[in-house]
Amino acid sequence: MPDSEHVQSILARDAITVDDVLALRRRVFMKGVVTEADAELAFMLNDRLRGKAEAAWSGFFIEALTDYVVSQAQPSGYVSEDNAAWLMHRIARSGHVDTDCELELLIKVLERAQKSPVALVRFALEQVKIGVVTGAGPVGARRKCNVGTVEDHETELVRRILYAFGGDGNIAVTLPEAEVLFDINDETEHSLNDPSWSDLFVKALANFLMAGSGYQVPTRQEALRREAWLNAPPAGVADFMGRMVSGGLEAVWDAYQEPAGDAASADRWSRARASDDEILWAANRIGRGGHLHENEMVLINFLKSRDAHLHPRLVPVLDRVASANPVHPVQTSGPAQTEHRFPDHTVKSAGTPTVLPAGTSG
Repeated sequence: MPDSEHVQSILARDAITVDDVLALRRRVFMKGVVTEADAELAFMLNDRLRGKAEAAWSGFFIEALTDYVVSQAQPSGYVSEDNAAWLMHRIARSGHVDTDCELELLIKVLERAQKSPVALVRFALEQVKIGVVTGAGPVGARRKCNVGTVEDHETELVRRILYAFGGDGNIAVTLPEAEVLFDINDETEHSLNDPSWSDLFVKALANFLMAGSGYQVPTRQEALRREAWLNAPPAGVADFMGRMVSGGLEAVWDAYQEPAGDAASADRWSRARASDDEILWAANRIGRGGHLHENEMVLINFLKSRDAHLHPRLVPVLDRVASANPVHPVQTSGPAQTEHRFPDHTVKSAGTPTVLPAGTSG
């Protein structure tokens, strides 16, 4: 980092100019390594002169700190638990990430690293949840609608974060990621979310459940890709649900490979034993409190329609969904609601009636 005289000059002017950024780049990158002192000084300048730096500063800040966290801090190419904790502490001193620049740094680290702690990707997804639910942070600042609704750009940010953590490998969606996705889905259940959210949520949770059931999953880029049909507005709810199944889930189904041998064999479940607790968590989370979200209905009905060989702990969940009997909408002062009768109780869910069968366009 430049000498103390230059730093004092920047602080005295209370601004970072393009010339300052060029000087910083020369001093930092010419020596071929971003040191811990460089990283700390970059954070100090960023904190002290927030909103007083020219646009070139953000690019330098993100590039230098990404290089330090991923390539210079040991082990090189990997983000350790300690380095992840350090980064999260530095960019979220108010309890959440405050600026676009720091959020971009977080995602760039996930994209560059060969491997990162799952706590880091969960932290990144939490920033989206905070923006959606409370309107705080850089995600909330970009919102066009009221809080509590998932917008298209927020869905794409979630997709980018999931891609970043998965890299180029066949990495299944993890439990911490699934937890945040469920949280967002629950918090926005009565809102008119962008259709892209339902498509991504169902694909991501299908990926999580299929992996826990012993399937070999495709890359996240294939499993969670955005489909072209999302760019064309649907004719209605039924049309949207039909498109999501036929154009989204059906499109990636063949990418999941079932292990060789008897799908229901004990050997198969022993290979997936490490996922037992996670699958039990998912079985309890779907329809939690007796209330089944329509996105959960799409997910389970699709898996059942494909005769997916899922983990035995999920069978009661599939049976419960299959036993639901939609009745005529209940007339209320708010949005129409559809009753789903479960074996032991009756619950109500806002939104659409029965999910269309796979391949139906409505």
